[in-house]
Amino acid sequence: QVQLAESGGGLVQPGGSLKLSCVASTSIFSRADMGWYRQSPGKQRELVTFITRIGTTTYADSVKGRFTISRDNPKNTVYLQMNSLKSEDTAVYYCNAHYGAYDYWGQGTQVTVSS
Repeated sequence: QVQLAESGGGLVQPGGSLKLSCVASTSIFSRADMGWYRQSPGKQRELVTFITRIGTTTYADSVKGRFTISRDNPKNTVYLQMNSLKSEDTAVYYCNAHYGAYDYWGQGTQVTVSS
């Protein structure tokens, strides 16, 4: 069983930055594709970005140029650096690990962008 623990969420003003972290409990981390999703009230969960096991990245159009995903395999950790935050980035952010036929999710961390 893979356990994921997110951290780093909080309240930030528009234009500010936050860095989220997600630590995986397992050594399969280096062989998993990792992603960040988000969900706002009344909306479906959406993909923000993901990074494959070989480091290829993909971003939603809404965050391109502002968000950066990275991974540190020895630390079993994936990061999401979020810059130039907007009110529409407010959501619960979830870490996802995709390995084989399985998807694993963290509990989520709240990000609120407000003045």
